[in-house]
Amino acid sequence: MELRLALQLTVILSLLVGPAIATEQRPNVIVILADDLGWTDLACFGSDLHETPHLDRLARGAMKFTQNYSACTVCSPTRAALLTGKSPARLHITDWIPGAMPDNPKLLVPDWTKFLPHSETTLAEVFQSAGYATASIGKWHLGTEQYYPEKHGFDVNIAGTDKPQPPTYFAPWKIPTLTEGQDGDYITDRLGEEAVKFIERTKDKPFFLYLPHFAVHTPIQGRADLVGKYRRKIKPGLKHSNVSYAAMVESLDAAVGRVIAKLDELKLADRTIVIFTSDNGGRITQGATTNAPLRYGKASAYEGGVRVPLIVHWPGVTKPGSVSDTPVITMDLFPTLLEMAGLSAPDSQSETGAVGRDGVSLVPLLRQSGELRRTELFWHYPHHQHYQLGGTMPYAAIRSGDFKLIEFFNDMHMELYNIREDIGEQRDLAATMPKRVEELRARLHEWHQEVGAQMPTPNPQYDPTKPEYNPPPPTAKKKALQ
Repeated sequence: MELRLALQLTVILSLLVGPAIATEQRPNVIVILADDLGWTDLACFGSDLHETPHLDRLARGAMKFTQNYSACTVCSPTRAALLTGKSPARLHITDWIPGAMPDNPKLLVPDWTKFLPHSETTLAEVFQSAGYATASIGKWHLGTEQYYPEKHGFDVNIAGTDKPQPPTYFAPWKIPTLTEGQDGDYITDRLGEEAVKFIERTKDKPFFLYLPHFAVHTPIQGRADLVGKYRRKIKPGLKHSNVSYAAMVESLDAAVGRVIAKLDELKLADRTIVIFTSDNGGRITQGATTNAPLRYGKASAYEGGVRVPLIVHWPGVTKPGSVSDTPVITMDLFPTLLEMAGLSAPDSQSETGAVGRDGVSLVPLLRQSGELRRTELFWHYPHHQHYQLGGTMPYAAIRSGDFKLIEFFNDMHMELYNIREDIGEQRDLAATMPKRVEELRARLHEWHQEVGAQMPTPNPQYDPTKPEYNPPPPTAKKKALQ
């Protein structure tokens, strides 16, 4: 209650003594979050198969970030980080909800949080308190019904539940928070339509639209017309080659296009900030996509698991076609958006006891008026992932300058890479640069203390004569994919 009161007072003060921006003049904000979209899955980020004309157009009028990172290698932690500006380690939301354990783990995962606590202040709550209409349209996956978007500052929740994916992309999809479609309707199209309806309804007041698409998460199901189109485009030598996945990417792009077209129609484009990004790296299991030249993909400790596209369009500010290669991360969107809108939010104490937020504003980069003072990024994943190709054991990582250190908790071995010179993380420098390893490891451990990171613990029942993980039969494995 005290935090909510502090938030309201902060917003009031920002309106009185902050930038003189009347409510009706504040920019609209749209955050579009793709699910499992890889770093090179858009044409404007290097795909040689996928057609993304609307996102390419958005990028041409925006700033594109080539070294943007997701807060985690899987989805729920990144979503919580985006909405709160706090690292998954600080929130103790460190795996997809509810997560899974191997059969015979050497390490036990900590007692982590499987929902977004009500005590956390979200972007939606800040915008709502400032007079914005707020909506979450799409995937939520941050707890059961008592933790749904309506409990976190959203006036509207369409399609958001505790589930990580739709049962199917084609109606009937049987999602309790989304009215049923006609047989064969495609859910990505539907979310785009719902977003357009929300914009139409709220065009006369500022709005914050959070649009977390299900695409391109499994099940890999594209519209038949688009699958046929890409099947005809396939030829030898293409980096991307999954026609159903390509169809899903194009549908995602088309849904973004509907939103942009509505902004143009209503003459709202010049005062609407649009951000597009992904929650984690592309899934390479079952040949869904490739993140090459990055190593592996979703659920791994390497670049393919966390490097994702980011496009920021701030009308009148971002230079068309501009590119930033500064390393940035999901939590940065929280302070960035509030500064763009002339708002501020109080620091808050998580239920974990750790105080503060972890993002920095990207406004100096967007204005091309300066650089970020921050030189480090961190990840913490005290969990196991076996169902993904390149999946990982519990680990933490730090990127400092061009160097990235990964510490694997199972055996405490270190890997060190120079990301600028070795983007594919093929040359482990740990043995040849021990001093750098120790420096980065010490800083990583210091950060663990700063944010109150939870650590895995030894499993007293671990049997070293048996594998940690026994792969399930193919049918069971398919059902377990999250």
